[in-house]
Amino acid sequence: MRRILVCEDEDVIRDFVVINLKRAGYDVVDVNCGEDALKVFASENGDFDIALLDIMMPGIDGFQVCKELRKKSPTIGIIMLSAKTQEMDKVSGLMLGADDYITKPFSPSELTARIDVLYRRVNMSGMQQEKSTVITSGPFVLNLKSRTVSKNGEQIDLTQVEYQILEYFMNNQNTALDRKSILHHIWGDNYPGDDKIVDVNIRRIRMKIEDEPSNPRYIATIWGFGYKWSDGAEDDR
Repeated sequence: MRRILVCEDEDVIRDFVVINLKRAGYDVVDVNCGEDALKVFASENGDFDIALLDIMMPGIDGFQVCKELRKKSPTIGIIMLSAKTQEMDKVSGLMLGADDYITKPFSPSELTARIDVLYRRVNMSGMQQEKSTVITSGPFVLNLKSRTVSKNGEQIDLTQVEYQILEYFMNNQNTALDRKSILHHIWGDNYPGDDKIVDVNIRRIRMKIEDEPSNPRYIATIWGFGYKWSDGAEDDR
């Protein structure tokens, strides 16, 4: 399918994005405001793989569109476009459920590379294995077939990025993983961004799985290095 919803209010930038994505083989639907993005998404029953959202728009901004799309679909890939380089814009978008961000101006090669990486991840979520395989760790059960995670029998709503991070952690229990290895495993060796995206996603995951996110039991920070996953059993002793 390879369908992308592009929401950008600047005509020149939107035309540039649409042309290059079509050249890369994507089916593109473009709109110039957040209101229309939500209408199109609803009218087409969320039949999109990826949404590319500009942050600064009149009316409903990209942050709100991101938040609404994520409520409707945990699997759609979301990339934020921002003319700003402030760290807070990046963090805010990721905390609302975005998978990645691109800072303007950007080249056609960077755009298609980011889209391709995210599309492969989203497409992977729709592929089922022949056997239903699960990974268990403490109160968590990760199902590799349905690509879901539950805690004490209750399913946790995760984006595909969050799911992949937890899968990586649970396959490497009690092993300290540095930020670079997490970045390369989830986003690929050629990801042009920095490892700050790892920290923001960990923060978001903790908010969903930890009883006390500020005092994490399952995802421990290894200061100056990275993170380590444990099943929380030591805390019960």
